[in-house]
Amino acid sequence: MVTLTFPSSHKTQLTDITVEMQEEVIKSGVKDGTCTIFVPHTTASVFLFENQDPNLRRDLLSALKKRVEMDGEYSHTGDNAAAHLKSAMMGGTITLFVEDAKLVLGKWQGVFFGEFDGPRQERKVMMKVSAH
Repeated sequence: MVTLTFPSSHKTQLTDITVEMQEEVIKSGVKDGTCTIFVPHTTASVFLFENQDPNLRRDLLSALKKRVEMDGEYSHTGDNAAAHLKSAMMGGTITLFVEDAKLVLGKWQGVFFGEFDGPRQERKVMMKVSAH
């Protein structure tokens, strides 16, 4: 298992981490198998998303903001209930196929890290590549 760490710089942001994930697949030496990617945070997520148009990333953040209000009336005692809800909606784990030492992704797909309670000095993404 590999753990990658990086900072986030905004309250909410989407970061394309496909290249970093692919590099780790190559380092693993696995030619065919699966890659599981996990975020050990309850206010962040990892998911597949369209990777060509950066405007669509802003659209997703805008849609989440409309759906989950930052200042809504929540029972959570902290001030980050919206971040927890957004994270739960987007998901914390994905599993991808590995074929010929490459992540199997659709033409427009990328692996994204979603930050919903930043900025943070350190965020983690964990991944495990398994041969089959």
